[in-house]
Formats: sequence, structure tokens, C-alpha cells
Amino acid sequence: MAEVIKMPRLSDTMEEGTVASWLKKVGDKVEEGDILAEIETDKATMEFESFYEGTLLHIGIEEGETANVDSLLAILGEEGEDISGLLDGGAESSSDSESKGEESEESVGSDDDQDKEEESTEDTKSSDESSNEESETSEMPEGVEVISMPRLSDTMEEGTVASWLKKVGDKVEEGDILAEIETDKATMEFESFYKGTLLHIGIQEGETAKVDALLAIIGDEGTDVSGIVNGKQASSSKKETSKKEEPKKETPKKEESKKEEPKKEAPKKDSGKQEKTKSESSSSADGRIFASPLAKKLAEDKGVDISKISGSGENGRVVRKDVENYTPASSGGNVQQFVATGEESYEDVNNSQMRKAIAKSLGKSKFTAPHYYLNVEFNMENMIAFRSQFNQLPDTKVSYNDMIIKAVAIALKQHPQVNSQWFDDKMRLNNHVHIGVAVAVPDGLVVPVVEFANEKSLQQINAEVKELAGKARNKKLKPEEMQGSTFTISNLGMFGITNFTSIINQPNSAILSVGAIIEKPVVKDGQIVVGNTMTLSMACDHRTVDGATGAQFLQTLKMYIENPILMLT
Repeated sequence: MAEVIKMPRLSDTMEEGTVASWLKKVGDKVEEGDILAEIETDKATMEFESFYEGTLLHIGIEEGETANVDSLLAILGEEGEDISGLLDGGAESSSDSESKGEESEESVGSDDDQDKEEESTEDTKSSDESSNEESETSEMPEGVEVISMPRLSDTMEEGTVASWLKKVGDKVEEGDILAEIETDKATMEFESFYKGTLLHIGIQEGETAKVDALLAIIGDEGTDVSGIVNGKQASSSKKETSKKEEPKKETPKKEESKKEEPKKEAPKKDSGKQEKTKSESSSSADGRIFASPLAKKLAEDKGVDISKISGSGENGRVVRKDVENYTPASSGGNVQQFVATGEESYEDVNNSQMRKAIAKSLGKSKFTAPHYYLNVEFNMENMIAFRSQFNQLPDTKVSYNDMIIKAVAIALKQHPQVNSQWFDDKMRLNNHVHIGVAVAVPDGLVVPVVEFANEKSLQQINAEVKELAGKARNKKLKPEEMQGSTFTISNLGMFGITNFTSIINQPNSAILSVGAIIEKPVVKDGQIVVGNTMTLSMACDHRTVDGATGAQFLQTLKMYIENPILMLT
């Protein structure tokens, strides 16, 4: 029943990781979803959660130690279970990987066969995984590298191949971009760490697969990799059967049927619709736009809908010349599908990785955190006048949202209880202020983070928010740009929404919902006059923020919102 946990690849460029701290020790019980350790990558320090449950039987990399991706990190299993065979096997496998000598490969292969025979009688998931992986290792042709679906974010469990930038038969150099992969947070470029010829593509464009599934194979031109492909597919089939994931059962068959064919067309599911989409625009079936950053910038400057431009680049990608040569007359009108009166009609749209992540995280927050709401109305006369004067400075154009971020950040420094985070075994009061800013994107919602917002000027906050929002809409946010928030702000005022409530972005303790500034009659000095007000609603987690605590924070925030000059002192 033991599960071997390897050093994960937590970023697209990560080759090795350092264990910053272990949150569990040998002998501790571990539940699925528990944080095992904090791992430092080349970009950030991330929490690594367990996908299994059991007892922590062995720690392979101690705190402060650094190891390559896929090194033995830990072993989970039943209390008292004998794991000596796994430890020995792990050592031999590591030695084999470093030396790459034929003798050590044969030794590992013989041990693997014995392990496979002994463990097959147990009929467990771990035996299937280890025996298949070991069998594949023993059959690996010289010079061949198997590339698995990488874990590109700390919460990523599966990924979708948005586009392949190489096709079977292409030469690949170390550092070349192989594909664009959609995670639960963003679409990222995935580069090759090897050089050779692309011999096999395991996951076609638009298809979704679990982390560590067979993504591609690189090696010497003409190398037969059918044995590796078949072995990987058999392993994947057994894993899926054991987990009873019926929607995934057909994936190995699709891969097998295409294993020797260069990718020339999209997956056959909804082929008619996809072919039509390809011929008319550069968008995929789920609305993704394949275009270079420069092409997107040119299209934005020209006010052109880039989804209507037919791309001439690789895989239909829109490039600069496509935008420069595009004229609106060359595109067909956007005709809505005719539906007869009284006839039911609908369209099924597959859930994106982002939509799945939103459903999971917000559902968990809503049903685990006891939400309550505090509503306030602020006088905005002084802020309107302040903004008008402040924007007269050269090269300055701050928004009301920028000013609210600054005011919230300063107020949070005075109320650390609101700037807190809830964990199962502790409550963390943060001395730093990192503001998460909710940004709407076509697939859903992302929350990039403005770090140390209380220490930044209004101009700095404005520039950073614009940059992060642009990256969010182009799906170019990096994982570290969406992590570490201590408080979140959601603003729907620009859509004319006067008041609303939000769901807390865990592990934060609160989220502020900002409505529109409206003109209405107000009482001033005993007289009814025309005034400008704004309604805010703060959702609080009652486990960390009591009602009086939240109210005191809003009083402080009111002082800065209604007297914005204080933010500059």
C-alpha cells in the first residue's frame, strides 16, 4: 500500500528543489490534501500537498537539502509497513540515473521484475505504478527521453495542451518551447530540457491529462519508441481503472490510435465545429486565442477583435503581419445561430482547468468558512476631488481602485486580525500586506497579488495593477504572481453594480466588495443636497474576524477613503 512521493516540478523551469520545511514528521498521520512540506523552487517557495493518505513512513530529503526533480521525497503507507524494498529500489534507481551505465540498468531491471512479481499479487495502485515505471525503465532505448505532463502550479492536478509548437519529426534543441499548457491558473509555455527529435506526442491539442501522464518522447531520429508508448498507456489504463474514472478510460485508446501519426488535425471530438473554427479564426473550441504577444498588442492598439483574424503562423497562430494585413471587410459577419420558435436548443461547453479550480476552491471556502457580511456607505466627495487634482501631475492617471487598494493596505497594518489567515492548526497574523485584486478573464476569475501594497505609492500601485491585469487577460500570469495574498478586493463598480457580496479567497480571512460611486440625495449640515457615495461590503471569516474587529477596520478605512490626503502622510 506504500506510495512513493517524488520531488515535484512546481514551475516550468524547475530542475531541482530545496525542502524549506517539513510540516509533517515520520510517524504522523497524513490525509489527502494535507500540506506535507514547503519546497523552494527557482521562483518561489510553495506548499506541497499530499495526494494520498496514510502514515509518513520515510523522509528522503531533509530540511535545507536540495535534490533533483523526481528524487525520492517521501514514502506514505500503513503504519509499521516494511518499505525497505522501496528504499533499496530508490537508491538503485538514483544510482542508475546518475551513471546511466548498462550494468546498473540491468541490475535495476532484474530487481524490478522481482518487485513486479511480488507486488502484482497485492492488486494495489502502488504496485501497478511502480512495476510499470520500472518495466519502462528497463526497456528504455539509449538516448530517449520521456517527457511527462509537468506540474506547473502548486495546485495543478491535470493540464490541457493548448497548442503544440513542435510536431512529430521536428528537431528540438534544449530550451525550445514545446507546447503551451493550460493549468488551473494560467496558460504557460513549456520548454524542453533535452535535445533530439520529437518522436511521439502523447497528448493532442485540446486534450486533458493528469500530471505525470505521457506528454512526449524525444530521442534520436528513427528510434522505435512503440514499446515505451505501449507501456505508458498500459500503466495509465490500470491507474484509471483503479480510480474508476470513466471519462478518462478512452484516453489511452486515442493515444494508441495516433501513436505513429504526425499530428495534422485536431482531436476528432466535435471535429466539425473545430474545423469550422480553425478555418474562420485563430480561436480554439473553448475560445482560446493563439497569437503572439506583439500581435495581441497591435490588435489592441488598432481596436481589432483578434479572434476574427486568420493566423498564418505555426499551428494557426496569429502573428504581426496578420494583424497588419487584416481588414474588417475580409471577415464574415457574426451571425447568430437560427433557432425556431418553440424549439429547445443548447450548447455544451467543456469546463476549463480554471473553471474547475474556481468551482473547487470557492465551493470549499463557502461551505467551510462561516461567512458573515458588514456593509458600509462612504462619502466620496473628497476622494473625487483628490483624484482630479492628483491626476494633474505629469504622467499620472490613478483610478479609484488604486486609491482603495492603498487605503485598505494602510488600514490593514493597523488591524492585523483582519489581515490574518486561517489554517487547521493555527491562525497566522501577517505583518506584511499583500493585496489580491480580483480580475475577470474570459474563462473565469484570477487574483494577481500586489505585494507590500502599503509601502507603494499610488503611481506604483497603478502601474503594477495594470501590468498584472494585462497578464491575466492574456493568460501569462506566473504562479508566484497569484500567491501569498493576505486580503482580497473585488470591484464591480465599473459595471454599475452598486453593492454585492463575495466569497472569501482562502486562506484569507476577509474580502472587500466595492460597488459603484452613485449620485444621490444626502443630508449635509441639516440640508438635503446632491452627494456622491459608494457602498462596500466585507465578507469575514468568523473563525478569525469577530464582528467588532471587522467594524473597527471599516471605521479606519472610512477615515482614509473620506480623507484621502491622509494616505500621503
